[in-house]
Amino acid sequence: MTGRVVVIGMGNPFRRDDGVGPAVIEAVRTQVPADTVLTVSDGEPVRILDLWHRHDQVVVVEAVHAHPGQPGRLLTLRADQAERAAVGSASTHALGLGETFALAAALDRMPHALVVHAVEGADFTLGVGLSPAVRTALPELTRRVADSIRKAHRTLGRAGGDTADGGPHKPP
Repeated sequence: MTGRVVVIGMGNPFRRDDGVGPAVIEAVRTQVPADTVLTVSDGEPVRILDLWHRHDQVVVVEAVHAHPGQPGRLLTLRADQAERAAVGSASTHALGLGETFALAAALDRMPHALVVHAVEGADFTLGVGLSPAVRTALPELTRRVADSIRKAHRTLGRAGGDTADGGPHKPP
């Protein structure tokens, strides 16, 4: 397989809890193999589809708003689960992740493997800083994302790579 590991932190740091995706990208930057593609996206579906290739292992980090909500609750979903979950939740973006993945599937643009790590947010108003519930969940969310990245590298046969800070990669 010739794919890459692509990690997309979705969100807008100027919409409080919506900034959790970019925050996780910064937090994992020195914890993962250096050849990991780390990027931030505003959630626009076409730009998301342009970030990955069919052979890639993709990890998405996102804040969601569920009804009823439980701010700070962590969710881990595969693409097919995220499509179904879109019925009971909403993204702060024009289309939610479920709709984006359905579009990718219809266009035959789904990556080889995809996992979504999400946290239920409490505050999506204008401003900076995460709500207390999301800030409390951030270390565990970051750990889960880093674990998924390492697992994706192992799947691609790259478990022995160096981390971004130059040190040896340490498997979980």
